[in-house]
Amino acid sequence: MKLIIPGTPIAKGRPRLSKWGTYTPEKTVNYETLIKELFIISNQKKLEGALVLVAKAYFPITKSTSKKNRAKMISGEIHHTKKPDYDNVAKIIGDALNGLAYDDDSQIVDGRLIKSYSEEPRLEIEITKIAT
Repeated sequence: MKLIIPGTPIAKGRPRLSKWGTYTPEKTVNYETLIKELFIISNQKKLEGALVLVAKAYFPITKSTSKKNRAKMISGEIHHTKKPDYDNVAKIIGDALNGLAYDDDSQIVDGRLIKSYSEEPRLEIEITKIAT
């Protein structure tokens, strides 16, 4: 299963507390909804068994970046070491695809997230079943 989410990757936000109870930040809800909708539109089937998830998060390069550093970012010489944290990006993927791409994200037994720069920010997700 492959899926590409256009735009800057978003990390899973922490639940917030208010006097009315706990709520999930709107930015998190919107991004999870986008992932869900794009999965549904892609007409892919639910996977069963043990799964491997590999995600590549491509973040935008700021306009103030020099041409020299921009070239290094695109080639992979300069890595994306800023926020969001890799685990929070992986968490939003796992939660968004729960019940759609798989029954539960506990089926993911191996996972990897690669953070890079690109002039086309996006999130590429690939989930495969482990051959038995």
